[in-house]
Amino acid sequence: MSDKTLGSRLALVLMAMSLAGCANYSGLTTEGVSLDAKALQAGQSLNGVTLSAAAWPKNDWWQSLGDPQLDGLIREALRDSPDMQIASARAHQASAAAGAANAARMPTLDASAGIRRERLAQYQDPTLQGDSYDTMRSLGATFNYTFDLWGGQRDAWEAALGQARAAEIDRQAAQLTLAADVARAYSDLGQAHIVHDLATEDLKRTRQLLTLSQRRLSAGIDSQYQYQQNQSLEASSEASLIDAEKNLQSAKIALAVLLGKGPDRGNEITRPHILQASAVALPSVLPAELLGRRPDLVAARWRVEAASKSIDAGKTTFYPNLNLSAAAGVESLLGNAMFGSTSRFFNVAPTISLPIFDGGRLRADLDAKDADYDLAVAQYNKSLVKALGEVSDSLSQLRDVGRQIVAQQHATDIAQDSYNTVLERYGSGVGNYLDVLSIEQQLLGAERQLANLNAEQIDLSIQLMQALGGGFHGDSLAAARPSPAPATRNQ
Repeated sequence: MSDKTLGSRLALVLMAMSLAGCANYSGLTTEGVSLDAKALQAGQSLNGVTLSAAAWPKNDWWQSLGDPQLDGLIREALRDSPDMQIASARAHQASAAAGAANAARMPTLDASAGIRRERLAQYQDPTLQGDSYDTMRSLGATFNYTFDLWGGQRDAWEAALGQARAAEIDRQAAQLTLAADVARAYSDLGQAHIVHDLATEDLKRTRQLLTLSQRRLSAGIDSQYQYQQNQSLEASSEASLIDAEKNLQSAKIALAVLLGKGPDRGNEITRPHILQASAVALPSVLPAELLGRRPDLVAARWRVEAASKSIDAGKTTFYPNLNLSAAAGVESLLGNAMFGSTSRFFNVAPTISLPIFDGGRLRADLDAKDADYDLAVAQYNKSLVKALGEVSDSLSQLRDVGRQIVAQQHATDIAQDSYNTVLERYGSGVGNYLDVLSIEQQLLGAERQLANLNAEQIDLSIQLMQALGGGFHGDSLAAARPSPAPATRNQ
């Protein structure tokens, strides 16, 4: 057999092996399936709730709580809070990454100019005896372009753009979270003032009771033991007041931190007004419209889209690629011949590349992108279930708390009347000390419970506004109108 024939056969064998061994992505697939919001059952949980198409919160939903100072504090927080600075920086990072991905699609053109003075050693050119000097002058330009034959570069750009849009919506979500946190901290500050008032009033009552007990002791009606019990009660009330003062200061500092300011800023905040809980109503288009009203859901959908585009980009790395590079310029040892015809050069180099053996790197990379997609879908599903659960839970608790407040108010009124009566009898020397002590403790407990329920109602109202998106609407953002998250991918 001739060498030529053997070489031809060997070339055919190598070509067959190359084609058989080409990298491919067969067998790789995604498993994530997005939930359908309409399939989530919530009818029984939301039964009896007032429905209204206009029940969505407004952008400045906190104004419905009825305290102008709160409006100023939220605006201050949105302007100065480090949390917003972090969210804005992350959005900027994602936007820059999208810009870089878009720039990678474009051709590059570089120019260079240089001058090099050198002395050649004798071993480099024995004829020059090692005493030759020359000066190399150069001027040139290089061009490079990778053809996007399969759309992979565009897919990579769209994936980065989706991440940038998700990051921008994350910034909107951070605004909503911060506004809700400030409103809740403001409500906590108001509650701390109320608890402080109750502790002050309780100390006032126990001191009044101690004065009456002193008189009864002097009159021989009460024993020294009963008087000491009143002294102990007064000390306990005083300790409760100190604890209330401590919690009040902590509430001020917590609010100052949310504003992005030092702790002294909390001392400048005047006592909050009594906040008004928003009316309990539900949008008639829930849960379908919740997808576009919750920034976290919109961002999660964008991340699913971005992960899908990333998979498309990953697939194109398995295909042949075409690159074109070119260079042109002049090089000369003689300055006066710099632009002469003998100094000019150029080259054009089209290149076709095809991955054949890569040790499974491309498959592993695409498999990781499939996993990223499944993770994005799972996180979207989790966000959707959580969102509907938060709305239902807030509504359910608001309804129950409303009924509790009515009952607790009645109990507090009765306790107050009972205390007034028994205190009057005790001051007249008729009533029993144990009755006074028991009723006083009942009254204190009833007042604190009523204050806690009122604060809980405000807090739940704020949580409901947040759960309904806080006035966010995805369609209001030019860059935030994602198509519905894909249910599955066809590989």
